Amino acid sequence: MPDPNAPERSDPVDADDSGDEDVFHDAHFPAEEEAQLLKESQEIKTEANQLFLAKSYDQAISCYDRALASCPSYLDYDVAVLHSNIAACYLKLEEWKAAVDSATVSIERLDKVIPPTSQVKDDDSKGKTASDSDKDTDGVVEISGDDEEAEEKELQRLKDQDEQRSNVMRIRAKSLMRRAKAKSQIGGWGSLQGAAEDYQTLSGMENLPADDKRIVQRALRELPERINQAREKEMGDMMGKLKDLGNGILKPFGLSTDNFNFVQDPKTGGYNMNFQS
Repeated sequence: MPDPNAPERSDPVDADDSGDEDVFHDAHFPAEEEAQLLKESQEIKTEANQLFLAKSYDQAISCYDRALASCPSYLDYDVAVLHSNIAACYLKLEEWKAAVDSATVSIERLDKVIPPTSQVKDDDSKGKTASDSDKDTDGVVEISGDDEEAEEKELQRLKDQDEQRSNVMRIRAKSLMRRAKAKSQIGGWGSLQGAAEDYQTLSGMENLPADDKRIVQRALRELPERINQAREKEMGDMMGKLKDLGNGILKPFGLSTDNFNFVQDPKTGGYNMNFQS
């Protein structure tokens, strides 16, 4: 059975997420130069994939970073693939926070290519008639059949569009799975709640492999109890710290928090504080 955390091999690569990226994000290279940079990045990525398979995860991360640095920063899909692969490496190293961060970058980049709402629109369009779908399609070319070249170009455009959407949804599912797993491992109320949200999103995706679907379903069954336990623990810890703080303030007066009793008002839901000696 293939490793669900294995990196992508056949997808192109892209660039470094530096602090200056937003400034230069729209500055495109000439087509020839861009192609050369992508080729260089692909070669580095192939090396990184081999390092991953050899279980040299630290070296693979460094190699993926080199691949990112070799490519234009505006190719969001390619950046997403590389960051998803880096997240897979961090999972293997059990560096959960770094895995979450890399997977999040991947998801954010994919959202720039095809917003998540597009999937909902696609699902809604399944129930429409052919004429309704035509009205909602941008840039549809009316083909009479007399111009075979125009028909070929339009069919190729639609094919490329479908392929891009399929690739984006596939990488989005991988990145969500990786982020959800990392958040589950981090634990804590907030992280577990975030994992549950990712798994909930995954449960609505139709392109998940059978093994991943089982993982998602199991997680959605088990996480609510873990979330409740984490919430109760964190609330208890917080109240303990507040009590210690209160005792520190009250100690010079010969008092402690034990001298105060909080009683909930059933009418308002608020609390009344009563002093007891």
